[in-house]
Amino acid sequence: MFLAPLLGLSAVSAPASGDIARPAIAEFSGTLIKQVNGKRFQAQVFAKGDRLRLEYKYALRTERGYAAIEIIRPDQSETWYVLAQQKELLVTPLDPDDALPVRPVLPGERNRTLVGEATAVGRPAQLFEVQTDRHGRMERFYEWVDQDTGVVLKLVSRDRDWSVEYERFRVSPQPDSYFEPPPGYRKRISTTGPRHEG
Repeated sequence: MFLAPLLGLSAVSAPASGDIARPAIAEFSGTLIKQVNGKRFQAQVFAKGDRLRLEYKYALRTERGYAAIEIIRPDQSETWYVLAQQKELLVTPLDPDDALPVRPVLPGERNRTLVGEATAVGRPAQLFEVQTDRHGRMERFYEWVDQDTGVVLKLVSRDRDWSVEYERFRVSPQPDSYFEPPPGYRKRISTTGPRHEG
């Protein structure tokens, strides 16, 4: 997923501390860029509440074939990979440790310090320095949080060559159908989960 190998996402929706009180997750779309060790990956993101849809520029390889669309459903604790050639949804359990932060909280967060006011993707933001401890691995991040929506617009690791950021971000209503199984598709439970490139 996103914090892990490539561009898979999960929504993280709880605030990190009492310092960050935000409204419910906004509906939005955007172009998300991930950079890892000099490689650049891109996905179009659509969000409605805690549900996400990612449309990848390059498809993800799974145990059943390639998927260019990933649907994240925290309400069902599942991630669905749309396998168009097979007319199937490959269903994997949702892993919060592999989450794209939509809200300003990171898995294993230990400390958060407000650095100051900033701008990300042309929007006013608050810049935070965040320290995490995930499974005994300490990591430090800079995190830009949109002042209007509370959505994380940019996240950069201070300890490795890794970042995610929106190149384009637009608050707008999203159709419910983006987050539902396409008509005529059947669900297939994954035995191994997706294999991400990158």
